[in-house]
Amino acid sequence: MRTIKGPAIFLAQFAGDSAPFDTLDNICEWAAGLGYKGVQIPTWVPSFIDLEKAATSKTYADELKGRVAQHGLEITELSTHLQGQLVAVHPAYDHAFDGFAAPEVRGNPKARAEWAVQQLKWAAKASEHLGLTGHATFSGALAWPYLYPWPQRPEGLVEEAFDELARRWLPILDAFDASGVDVCYEIHPGEDLHDGVSYEMFLERVNNHARANLLYDPSHFVLQQLDYLQYIDFYHDRIRAFHVKDAEFNPSGKQGVYGGFQSWINRAGRFRSLGDGQVDFASIFSKLSQYGFDGWAVLEWECAIKSAEQGAAEGAPFIASHIIEVTEKAFDDFASSGADTAANRKMLGLD
Repeated sequence: MRTIKGPAIFLAQFAGDSAPFDTLDNICEWAAGLGYKGVQIPTWVPSFIDLEKAATSKTYADELKGRVAQHGLEITELSTHLQGQLVAVHPAYDHAFDGFAAPEVRGNPKARAEWAVQQLKWAAKASEHLGLTGHATFSGALAWPYLYPWPQRPEGLVEEAFDELARRWLPILDAFDASGVDVCYEIHPGEDLHDGVSYEMFLERVNNHARANLLYDPSHFVLQQLDYLQYIDFYHDRIRAFHVKDAEFNPSGKQGVYGGFQSWINRAGRFRSLGDGQVDFASIFSKLSQYGFDGWAVLEWECAIKSAEQGAAEGAPFIASHIIEVTEKAFDDFASSGADTAANRKMLGLD
């Protein structure tokens, strides 16, 4: 067993134009002041990181790492959630997702996908330069519009979508392998990899690639009504990153999993700040510790009710209180009588 590291915080939901959220130094000082020990950096925020430069200059990467360390923090992972989304986009979402891309490739799906792939490859090298072993991202989606279809899907549609998704990701996974970094897919509605079965469909098509791993976030499983504890039993050997995010699901006679097109505040399933939802974090931390997960516990704040600032302030002590310092000895060692083969055989009536 190993002890989980933390608390850490994903900076994406806090980045902004005003202090203390406007620069890497300012936001690191803020996070450290709240008790965080690590930061997960969104690579699409230019005031936090120049991704291409981190990939091409070890000197810049060392300076970036040093700036974070000056605040008593470590970089836990880099994130390319937005760029990963653009590796595979169904045409129905072209307009909605164009804003995630660089201006010069908007309106051009082929160029946008090529740009996204390059971003991921830079993230692999940047992670290597920073001494990181995991990377957080999304898979993108080609089949998502057909999740609950009417009329019925034509035969082979989903299979072709996953074949294509694998073709696009294999060169990226190989780039991460060359850099010694795991790709940690956040299993998430809106992505083709949205539950265990869809992840397995993808994993089979990338030949069980050693770098095709998982970011575990139980909040998305609450909203799907998936057993998020048994999920750890199934996939613990692939879980390499961890978002600590809470959620609740309160179905009624009027709405359930799909939410009836309501805003987040009015949905049966909604994200909450840590401790305000229904996720059993005590059991999650116990299971992850049992299976030897020694990565970072990273707060991802999203809540329909509470402010980001209050959620962040409460998140650090919440995570710290759940981290288990794993034992190095058995609780009943005090009663051990030692190993004695002759005595054991005698107790069993064998001599």
